[in-house]
Amino acid sequence: MKRVLLTIAFDGTNYHGWQVQPNAVTVQQVLGEAIEELLGAPHNITGCSRTDAGVHAREFCCHLDCGDNIPEKAFLTGLNSILPDDVAVVSCREVSDDFHARYNAKGKQYAYGMYMGGKNPFDERYFLHLNSEPDINLMNFFAKTVIGTHDFCGFSSSGRTVENTVRTVSECFVEKTGNKIYFKVTADGFLYNMVRILTGTALAVGYGRCNCNIAENIFITKDRSLGGDTLPPHGLFLEKVIY
Repeated sequence: MKRVLLTIAFDGTNYHGWQVQPNAVTVQQVLGEAIEELLGAPHNITGCSRTDAGVHAREFCCHLDCGDNIPEKAFLTGLNSILPDDVAVVSCREVSDDFHARYNAKGKQYAYGMYMGGKNPFDERYFLHLNSEPDINLMNFFAKTVIGTHDFCGFSSSGRTVENTVRTVSECFVEKTGNKIYFKVTADGFLYNMVRILTGTALAVGYGRCNCNIAENIFITKDRSLGGDTLPPHGLFLEKVIY
């Protein structure tokens, strides 16, 4: 047996996140079904993290154990011929037997996209539509205040399943390209809805609804109500998993 690391990309619109669930279609489910069809038997697949329903990924990593006689290139080609069009295997490579897609990950990078101007049916699928332009400088001021090691309890939803809510953000910034705005953040880990709440708070700061130093108060009080909205999932992309 050998352990292989799959890097996949997916459009999360039609999926209820990554992890298999009893009454909803997930990315892990359709990938598992494709692997079973290709190899003739079910295999356990371990992902680098969970993703919320409707969230997308340009680079999501998972590992599984399979027979030594399966070439990585043929495995990749075979899976992509079976998978639906909204899920693709980007790369496949052998890793050590003790590699773990989740526990070996040192961090992840997310990006949340927004667009301005008239309604665009092609952008609606992957970007949050803004009716007016927020102040990018204020958003970036807020973004800098969340860099570092903090208790992000107040930037997460009550549905989180972990007790330790301290995370280290190594990079956070907002950039504007044409009529698109991107909130980008890299951290050693993320809490439930953390990126969508951080982006919503940055947007509230950009519109003058929150003070640009609001993060300090939220870190101290852990009061979720002080921040901005939890933005809808369709603008969120997992960009990169760092090993």
